[in-house]
Amino acid sequence: MSHSELATSYAALILADDDVEITADKLQTLIKAANVEDVEAIWTTLYAKALEGKNVKDMLLNVGSGGGAAAAPSSGGAGGPAATGDAPAEEKKEEKEEEKEESDEDMGFGLFD
Repeated sequence: MSHSELATSYAALILADDDVEITADKLQTLIKAANVEDVEAIWTTLYAKALEGKNVKDMLLNVGSGGGAAAAPSSGGAGGPAATGDAPAEEKKEEKEEEKEESDEDMGFGLFD
């Protein structure tokens, strides 16, 4: 990461920490106040557009949450209750246990062979 990107990132974090709207002008003002030279205006414009209307604090707090990924379809098919989330927790647990047992058999040996 170049020093231009770092300076712009830090300026955006400072603005977000103070609950100030992140704009290209405010980013540029902070960068100049920090005596960072040679930061192209494109970086401040890109960051301002990318962070427009977003809560940077929430983004930082949810970095490792993994909530954005979609769930993989179950073996029950797209129309089954497991795919829609209507199946009771006990049934889902039993399905997971059955899958685990099947995988042991696929290896060609068991615990007591």
